[in-house]
Amino acid sequence: MKTMYLSSLALLAASALPISAIAAGDAAAGKTKAFTCMGCHGIPSYHNVYPSYHVPKLGGQHANYIAAALQAYKSGQRRHSTMRAQAASLSEQDMQDLAAFFAQSGN
Repeated sequence: MKTMYLSSLALLAASALPISAIAAGDAAAGKTKAFTCMGCHGIPSYHNVYPSYHVPKLGGQHANYIAAALQAYKSGQRRHSTMRAQAASLSEQDMQDLAAFFAQSGN
């Protein structure tokens, strides 16, 4: 009974995700595409000088979160001029590849 409940719950949660969030990314392709990202997100304890803020570490973050954040930066739903500029040229596949790379990396 418990297994059936958990399976139903997992299926319900997956059905709530947009199709684009379910698409699998290629971590190897993401590693190549992440070169620019690593300039800020690959530096331990990096802080931007102006405006002053901590740059979050992406390694180990959930892939769906990273992909959704990139989509939000691209659309303007999340405001950050540098991230919006970076996300502007990314395709959906690029975002999924980057998300897959960061989700499995320690960077």
